Amino acid sequence: MELKDLFTNYIDEHEEEMVEDVKRLCRINSVKGAYEVGKPFGEGPYNALMTAMSMCERYGFATANYDDYAIAADMNEKEKALDILAHMDVVAPGEGWTVTEPFNPIVKDGKIYGRGTSDDKGPAVAALYAMRAVKELGIPVSKNCRLILGSDEESGMSDIPHYYAVEEEAPMTFSPDSEFPVTNVEKGQFRLSIRADFEKEEGEAVLTELCGGDTINIVPGRAFATLKGLTDEVIKPEAEAVWKETGVKLSISAVVGGLRIDAEGAGAHAAHPHEGKNAALALLHLVNRLPLSDCTQVRLLKELEKLFPYGDCYGKALGVALEDELSGPTTMSADILKVSESSIELDVDSRTAAAATEQNTVEPAVKRIKAAGFECRHRLRGPHVVDGNSDFVKTLLRCYEDVKGMEGRLISTGGGTYVHDLKNGVAFGAVGDGTDTNMHGADEFMIIKELKEAAVIYALSISELCR
Repeated sequence: MELKDLFTNYIDEHEEEMVEDVKRLCRINSVKGAYEVGKPFGEGPYNALMTAMSMCERYGFATANYDDYAIAADMNEKEKALDILAHMDVVAPGEGWTVTEPFNPIVKDGKIYGRGTSDDKGPAVAALYAMRAVKELGIPVSKNCRLILGSDEESGMSDIPHYYAVEEEAPMTFSPDSEFPVTNVEKGQFRLSIRADFEKEEGEAVLTELCGGDTINIVPGRAFATLKGLTDEVIKPEAEAVWKETGVKLSISAVVGGLRIDAEGAGAHAAHPHEGKNAALALLHLVNRLPLSDCTQVRLLKELEKLFPYGDCYGKALGVALEDELSGPTTMSADILKVSESSIELDVDSRTAAAATEQNTVEPAVKRIKAAGFECRHRLRGPHVVDGNSDFVKTLLRCYEDVKGMEGRLISTGGGTYVHDLKNGVAFGAVGDGTDTNMHGADEFMIIKELKEAAVIYALSISELCR
């Protein structure tokens, strides 16, 4: 029997167990929390990490704990060959869930629903079961595969540098934190924190608050604003016009001292802002159409909209639009907007084309932001590129093709993974090519058939690369 068939039969036999392990991990709310002694990223990420470690030990793998930042599980004690990097933390649950609650995973219509099912607890379990298959089927290997699980991927990736301060990189690394086939190019990242402080000014018609978004790498699907001094009759026609222009639903209700406007758009990963409907920017657009009393806040909001107009997902207004053949276009996502009567704050996440530099991205953006009356902090991180003709990448593609029966290809992503700063690291699955799992959005899911296929692909890859 061919290896592919052996692994397929093994995963078929362990399907129920694998699904239950995914659900076990996804029941844990592992959004980053406050630091505690022994729990660097809070209670949730720590609990998920420890649960995963006990899972690895239950299946016979030797484990190591790196100060509760990350853990590792070794397939054997032989020479280092392959590392697999996955993570146990998740993004905030957000709103709009309909199939189940975020941390109550369920199986429905061949899918596991719940936060973390596809990013990245499900893929991590697929990698673990691939190691189990190689080990328990007695497939001969002469080198080691190590599964490394971190707990801060979504909020800064400070966990993996902590690990690599102790351990050396394996000759080859992949992360099951993207989609198939092989992602050998990751865009750079440009993050901006924009702020303006000013004196509160009195007026007859005033915006008292505007809030949208709570996570830097998620397009805000909901936002709200409160105003005083305006009537429903004044706001309603403008709200209907903006709703029609943007597709973001706008609702008006009475609150103590004025009116509240709720905006309901659609969340999306910041790497793909065109797939969402930015509720915060739609609400900003509406506010700037209303007859508010002239003041510093109002003038600054109009300048802010010029820099980040609704629908500009590529940084054209900011002067940073770029595109190259290797990585595609720069994308721009305004993710967290907070406005009070004395301050404006905006956090922006841009995934930059490989051609982005200080000169063509940072400098024009900062110049326009400061000219508009804002201060900003910024950070530009370069792209990551691995040779698509290497034996490592070719092996991964071949294993993918053996299982899927379709031609593999190299892809670029705006998402950043653990391998971004590794010399020979790529993202490899586990989501199927072209499948939208609502990652970072409501009703996130993982297709069980694709999870099983990923486990078989990983098992084949391990047996080839660790031979």
